[in-house]
Amino acid sequence: MPVNPMTSSEESLADQVIQAYRDKQPLRIVGGGSKSALGHTVTGTDLCLNHYQGIINYEPSELVITARAGTPLHIIEATLAEQGQMLGFEPPRYNNKATLGGTIACGLSGPRRPYSGAARDFVLGCRMINGKGERLNFGGQVMKNVAGYDVSRLMCGAQGTLGVLLDISLKVVPRPQLEQTLSLECDETQARTLLNNLGLKPLPISATCYQDGQLCIRLSGSESAVMAAAQFIGGEQQIGGEQLSGDEALTGREQLWQQLREQQLPIFKQPFFWRLSLPPATGPLPKEIVEQQVIEWGGAQRWITSQADPETVWNLARSLGGHGTRYGTDESLRQPLEPGLFKLSQQLRTSFDPERILNPGRLYPTL
Repeated sequence: MPVNPMTSSEESLADQVIQAYRDKQPLRIVGGGSKSALGHTVTGTDLCLNHYQGIINYEPSELVITARAGTPLHIIEATLAEQGQMLGFEPPRYNNKATLGGTIACGLSGPRRPYSGAARDFVLGCRMINGKGERLNFGGQVMKNVAGYDVSRLMCGAQGTLGVLLDISLKVVPRPQLEQTLSLECDETQARTLLNNLGLKPLPISATCYQDGQLCIRLSGSESAVMAAAQFIGGEQQIGGEQLSGDEALTGREQLWQQLREQQLPIFKQPFFWRLSLPPATGPLPKEIVEQQVIEWGGAQRWITSQADPETVWNLARSLGGHGTRYGTDESLRQPLEPGLFKLSQQLRTSFDPERILNPGRLYPTL
């Protein structure tokens, strides 16, 4: 189901990259600007993709959509909703200027991520411009199309440092017939034990969140599966329980998951907050370091506030087998890579962008 696109010329984008490569002039890749704080500040000439937009092809029966990188995310989601479908990784927007390219480049996934997959798991293929101005094509528009290293998924989280995304093909999924959120009062240890036990059972869990002594569990699926799981898990309060179809799917979701996905909870309104990626079974964090916290992804992702210096928080994350990133109003501060990973990242950067002109320093100041 092709959709008429509004687009700027990819030839002009490639020409700008070629000229910057020849002049060794840094480029700052710009889309909707909704995720500008998710990295270090980049100094360079703007390469704007916000007008390079349009859905190129959408086949609901094949569960595949292909769109240009500058296409607003809300347009893609609305188009999918008309056919009773959605993006399975539940990406955050932050605002209505969010684009598909920025979402994939930042590798962002929402509360559904540990139960349905990360953004990279839904990328089937992409076209891109490398740091020499060459247009490259990776992957395709079908599920089983990749032989060897899947470069298209490598673009997820690279934040434009390996190439300028042009077109992206994504796998989409049907919307669930029913969603229901259960709420249980418990302490952190009880919540962790319950989630570990529930994870061993075939239950239609699609999101979890623990904060302030309350564990919320979202169920998504067929009506019979959701109702049976809700009865099995229990809980003092049930929120929602609406059947989702058409426009109701856009408005029937509980506010908690909307606020968690879009970083609108009180913890995200602090001047600085941390995202810790940790093993799900990790126990309570030291109170002398952690002030507030919200735990999601079954324990694998923790949002915290802390007055400790970055090295202290990073050392805590390392000791627990994870890593951390501090977010603020202007830019983020990532945990330094281990030497082996940093060397590999340098080699990849050299392969795709030998002159380091694409978003230099966006991920790490020295990369």
